Amino acid sequence: MRTAIIGIALALCCAAQQPPAYNQPFRPQYHFSPRQNWTNDPNGLVYFDGEYHLFYQYNPFGDRWGHMSWGHAVSPDLLHWEELAVALPEENGIMIFTGSTVVDARNTSGFCTGGKPCMVAVYTGHTPPAGGKKALQTQNLAYSNDHGRTWTKYPGNPVLNLNMKDFRDPHVFWSDAAKQWIMVVALPDEHKVLIYHSADLKKWERVSEFGPAGATSGQWECPTLAEVPVAGSPGQSRWVLKVGLNPGALQGGSGEQYFVGSFDGARFTNDNPSSTTLWTDYGKDCYCALPFNGPPPGGRPVMLGWMNNWQYAGNVPTQPWRGQMTIPRRLQLKRVAEGLRLAQEPVDLKALRNAHFAWRGNDPAALNQALAEKPRGTSWELRALVLPGAPGEIGWKVLAGDGKYTLVGYSAARGEFFVDRTHSGETGFHRDFPARTAVRWKPGSGPLDFIILVDRSTVEVFALGGLVAITTLVYPPAGAQGIEFFSPGANLRQIHVETWELASTWR
Repeated sequence: MRTAIIGIALALCCAAQQPPAYNQPFRPQYHFSPRQNWTNDPNGLVYFDGEYHLFYQYNPFGDRWGHMSWGHAVSPDLLHWEELAVALPEENGIMIFTGSTVVDARNTSGFCTGGKPCMVAVYTGHTPPAGGKKALQTQNLAYSNDHGRTWTKYPGNPVLNLNMKDFRDPHVFWSDAAKQWIMVVALPDEHKVLIYHSADLKKWERVSEFGPAGATSGQWECPTLAEVPVAGSPGQSRWVLKVGLNPGALQGGSGEQYFVGSFDGARFTNDNPSSTTLWTDYGKDCYCALPFNGPPPGGRPVMLGWMNNWQYAGNVPTQPWRGQMTIPRRLQLKRVAEGLRLAQEPVDLKALRNAHFAWRGNDPAALNQALAEKPRGTSWELRALVLPGAPGEIGWKVLAGDGKYTLVGYSAARGEFFVDRTHSGETGFHRDFPARTAVRWKPGSGPLDFIILVDRSTVEVFALGGLVAITTLVYPPAGAQGIEFFSPGANLRQIHVETWELASTWR
């Protein structure tokens, strides 16, 4: 009896020492991560009947890649997520790889019941190699008539099979121009995107292909095709074809490039020479970003990505989960001297804002004294305008404490925006993690604008009205809440800073 009592006491003690759910030291508080286990690519992003649906690559059995299935979460506002049961489980030895979800409003598929629209998932089925047979990847369907709570896999699967081991990641949407469903899907080793159309989601006809173009030093994955408005030109838009690259991305490992052009319902035509390479993000930690299908009318497209890098994704020091998503981002195209370029802006965070700090002046020492007197947590938003009077380096030390910090800034000498996490805290779990990532971009003579989102283990930077996006994971020491402005060699004419603490979205 005494042994049993001691055992119970030890169990209660150990349980009391465990952080509560969604409050572990590195757990983001306003970015989605599953309660436990491994996640990677977002899948099947769709808006339907007042709910945003986030499906994602998920291992129900552990915190390493494997047994790929579709996890599922829903949100009314892109911020507060409720994790639901696994939507599409691995079954009969076939893993559920990346894909799309559409709302079949016209019941073209014949899957919908009761005269109401239904949800149809289009996903890659991955059969691993076995018994001397090579791996096989095919495109498949599943459908739901209860707002995604339960799913039925189509008995006629697969609906598209090229008998290839690498043929994956369908992005599907309805084209009003073609009056057809459109699928863009990757041939990873050939650096091509194939374009298919279908009247019923079951029978697919190949109509064109795109590539090779841009960066081709790794496999092409996770292609998406979306119509994006042009800022300052009401009614004008262009199409953006985004393609993941792994490895061989700009900053090493996995990353994503995009092409701007036109789409006539069958063929995508690139506006730029095929050698032009444009990157969606200049950090190391944004991959396989997808737009939401069927967004509410009147808004810009919204994109969300996996915040990690295949170089070290299996080694990041988080538990009991491994993997998380970026902040959702609204998209538009902006005109620069070289042509149209993608601009990203985080979704509105006003509903989460708490303690507010504002400061205006030109004395960095006075700003830092005011910042030091303002307590803040480890999840916050910063917006700043800085008008330099002379060339130099300006920026911010964030998540500073115990001699560790992450640098976010602009170097006039190098002509680049940068994030440096080499001194950020825990970096030794993989040789490719410590890094300074940067993008060369001449901002002109106006003020430099920054939006910096910090969320315990994440730093997302948006500059120049969203033309620059840098997404970075960091693992700072406990209690690292410091923030400090730095400006060596820069004579500043104006600094305007606002910060807000951001509330947790977890219940």
